[in-house]
Amino acid sequence: MISAIHTVHSVEPSWGGLAYVVPQLCRSLYDHGVRTRLETRTYTNEPQQDQLEADVSSNKERTCRFDARQRDEGPQVDLIHNHGIWLPVNHLATRLARRLQVPLILSPHGMVEPWAMRHRAWKKQLAWWLYQRRDLRAVTVFHAANQSEALSVRRLGLSQPVAVIPNGVEVQPLGATDDIPTTNQRTALFLSRIHSSKGLLNLVAAWNQVRPEGWTCVIAGMDEGGHQAIVERAVQRAGLDKQFRFVGPIYGDDKWQLYRSADLFVLPTFSENFGVVVAEALASQVPVITTKRAPWKCLEANRCGWWVEVGAEPLVAALKAATSLSDVERSAMGARGRDLVTQRFRWEQIGSQMKEVYTWMLGGGSPPSCVMTS
Repeated sequence: MISAIHTVHSVEPSWGGLAYVVPQLCRSLYDHGVRTRLETRTYTNEPQQDQLEADVSSNKERTCRFDARQRDEGPQVDLIHNHGIWLPVNHLATRLARRLQVPLILSPHGMVEPWAMRHRAWKKQLAWWLYQRRDLRAVTVFHAANQSEALSVRRLGLSQPVAVIPNGVEVQPLGATDDIPTTNQRTALFLSRIHSSKGLLNLVAAWNQVRPEGWTCVIAGMDEGGHQAIVERAVQRAGLDKQFRFVGPIYGDDKWQLYRSADLFVLPTFSENFGVVVAEALASQVPVITTKRAPWKCLEANRCGWWVEVGAEPLVAALKAATSLSDVERSAMGARGRDLVTQRFRWEQIGSQMKEVYTWMLGGGSPPSCVMTS
């Protein structure tokens, strides 16, 4: 049995999609026979013992502080799967792989995309020269969620193999009423971190031009860096107070109910390596508008949404098209989106592909079909 340690900074919900994806991947790998341990490091004002660990084998969560010295003793470790870059926990994971002399697979989770590299660039330049460049060169295999992210790895001059495997999504059962809406009010939903990278100011500007009658835009998510106040001021200046509603972070069953109550999902992002919320919306049978900075070209190919350029004007055209459709037409788009997710993005499939990559990393031979070697 393969034994893998997964390392990530945090699985607190405030960390967005990363906090969802990593535990789900670990659980799927366990289901496929990989002994999986998830370790993380969280920062608090006061020292605490054992902060966070997902005991994947029993699907229970405990807490643990990640320390690069922890794995010098104990059960056999075959490989380390590191999630993210830049942060101390990611650097410690690389040091641990060197110490144990085991292969290291790295999932950047969008952190090598051009927009992300430019964000707070001076801090990243400092980290690059101190340790990050050397850490990236120590990686055995990269895991990219899509071809665009794989190309971003190559743009950094990194020649190691890249496994292109998408993230997965839970496909929740639909309720008896999750078909045609029964009221006259329609809802467009944004659910993600409220951050400048998500394009909410473009959404407000586009909504101000379209002003679809009978529609409300619900903004759900954790405020990051005070950006919600900036968006709220833009809403007020545009006189859209009655059409926008901010509901804060939503989790668990409430999150899925919010998806199911929506008629349209909008993610006007500047940068996304996958976009878990897009997959979740599609799984909930909701058509999606997102930008070409998210890897969802299949929205158009499968006729379940709109894939547009970044900016307010492209959003205007998509919003006009989406809100002018009949409920029956939007429902049909949603059904096609759910079929797409069911066929391509279930965790059972993702875990199986990742296990194939692990097996190849440890045993050699021909690489799986998802691996780019050049």
